Amino acid sequence: MDTPKPDTPLYNHPLPKIEQWLQENGCQQNSDKLHCWWVEKPTWKAELSLDIDQLTVRYVDASANGNDIQRSFKYSLSRQDLEKAIFGGP
Repeated sequence: MDTPKPDTPLYNHPLPKIEQWLQENGCQQNSDKLHCWWVEKPTWKAELSLDIDQLTVRYVDASANGNDIQRSFKYSLSRQDLEKAIFGGP
C-alpha cells in the first residue's frame, strides 16, 4: 500500500502509514502505551499521543519557565501541515 500524498488529511492514512511517518521523523513508539510516541531533537523533546480525534503533542520543558507546552492537532489537517507544525518544534 502506497503512502497517501502529503496534502492528504491524516484521517485518510491507514494506521501503519501514520506509524511509518512517525518513525521516519525520528519517533519511537512506547511499548507499554502503543498510542504514545517519543521524539527527541537537538533543541527539544516531545511526547506524541494518537488520540481518538486528534494528535496531541507535549513538548517537555519547552516554555521559558521550564513548563511543558501542549498542543493538539485534528486529524483533518494534512500530513505535510502536521509535519511542519509538530516537527518544527515548540
